[in-house]
Amino acid sequence: MSRTVSSRILSSARNSIVLQGKGRLYSICIPNRNKVKWKLVFSETRLYPAGSCSLNNTFSLKKAFRHTSTEEEHFSFQLSPSQINDILRAGELSHKILDFNGKNVNSVLRFESNQLASNTPIEDRRSAATCLQTKGMMFGVFDGHAGSACAQAVSERLLHYIAVSLMSRQTLEEIELAVECMKPVLPILQWHKHPNDVEYREITSQYFENLRVYWQHLLDLDTEPGFSLEEAMICAFKRLDSDISLEVQAPQENELMRNIALQVAFSGATACVAHIDGVHLHVANTGDCRAILGVREEDGTWSTLPLTRDHNAFDEFEIRRLKREHPRSEEKTLFVNDRLLGILMPSRAFGDVQLKWSKELQHSVLENSCDVEALNIYQYVPPNYHTPPYLTAEPEVTYHKLRSKDKFLVIASDGLWEMLSNEKVVKLVAGQLTELNVQKPQLAFEKPVNLGYMHSLLLQRKNRGIASLDQNIATHLIRHAIGSNEYGEVDQEKLAAMLTLPEDLARMYRDDITVTVVYFNSETIENYYRNN
Repeated sequence: MSRTVSSRILSSARNSIVLQGKGRLYSICIPNRNKVKWKLVFSETRLYPAGSCSLNNTFSLKKAFRHTSTEEEHFSFQLSPSQINDILRAGELSHKILDFNGKNVNSVLRFESNQLASNTPIEDRRSAATCLQTKGMMFGVFDGHAGSACAQAVSERLLHYIAVSLMSRQTLEEIELAVECMKPVLPILQWHKHPNDVEYREITSQYFENLRVYWQHLLDLDTEPGFSLEEAMICAFKRLDSDISLEVQAPQENELMRNIALQVAFSGATACVAHIDGVHLHVANTGDCRAILGVREEDGTWSTLPLTRDHNAFDEFEIRRLKREHPRSEEKTLFVNDRLLGILMPSRAFGDVQLKWSKELQHSVLENSCDVEALNIYQYVPPNYHTPPYLTAEPEVTYHKLRSKDKFLVIASDGLWEMLSNEKVVKLVAGQLTELNVQKPQLAFEKPVNLGYMHSLLLQRKNRGIASLDQNIATHLIRHAIGSNEYGEVDQEKLAAMLTLPEDLARMYRDDITVTVVYFNSETIENYYRNN
């Protein structure tokens, strides 16, 4: 099997142009008779300039087994099951909501998340946080393109913008007063992070100052902000994207901060964020990340409830929206080869100012910058670029009132959805939940407990196969996404091959994958309806 996989991969590589760099969403697809050639338009935007912290060590375990050569004699796909598990589980994150007085009143029971890189460094990001000054929890998945800079910035900042949008005038006034008096500021969010999650520490103070300008704007409104949750999410998305655009235009003496602002603005990111408060679920989506609900019907069968639409050239609503926003003369050039202006797959995203600014503004900003080529930022204006902006970060917001039969929420980047359908994802999560419940060993200890009895229990546990199951459901989904054969079963040799692909080939077969699964507390949801 591994030899077959190797031959297929190498044959494919030799018959195509391998993309050098990770900005694959910025490419032009040129049909040419029996094969497709790819012309790279923008290359990767590095996250950190020289002299600052780096992502090279992040998820280094997953990179350790990857090849650096595409010569057939150099290929070896041999990984032991434990090595495969080490790679797949390196990015696992899980968090269980604590009980208070033996009772969990939160509608979120727990969440599990994981990531697997294709690009180096990974361009996806994720966020999870509990709101401290308002109610609820938030979960986000962010898919970067042309580098990880924009996804990194949005993952750090967007949840703060949403939380501030939801605050009362009194809370905003208290926070502003604390800042003015140089006193400790009330914490806005409690983050739930993986140890390998990185931050833009060098620019945190500027991010905070711009967040402050935003809440000052809210305080300047004549009345109580009073946003609905939908309005708050839309306003937060649009405001953050506006700040990303303005930050790169503002004079900046600090070269490092200037470079980061350039990289963030000229790369891009899609985003999907869920806000859960009791039975109220809001999902805001910009781009082609996706969120779905797993629903257990009364007869025990499982169904899928999509909560987002993919914003791309395959969505009729997006096509009609863009046609309304631009002259009729541009109808045939808005989407070329199923890409926006022949360049970008998603039709909504943060950053990507080269699809939002005028040609003159782009030239002015880049001309006054330092060595933009060193930052992998290149001036390129696509053909038929007449009436910008062509891209927006405004999200679509979906509201759903949770029911006791709504068991879990899956948010993931398109790297998962390219491999697995909505229905398959729900089936895998539901099946894994059943397996874990069935195979849990009964811990009814005999007294007195001796070593022989404990050894017997351990053997029973091993025989039941619980050790072979992924305890993190996001890992289980990633394993199936890259390792499933035509029968829907995980093929260990295919899995090993997909995990050891050289960096310049990996992106041809799979994208970065980020998955977060949120489990709901059915008892809390039932109590809500019982009491109301």
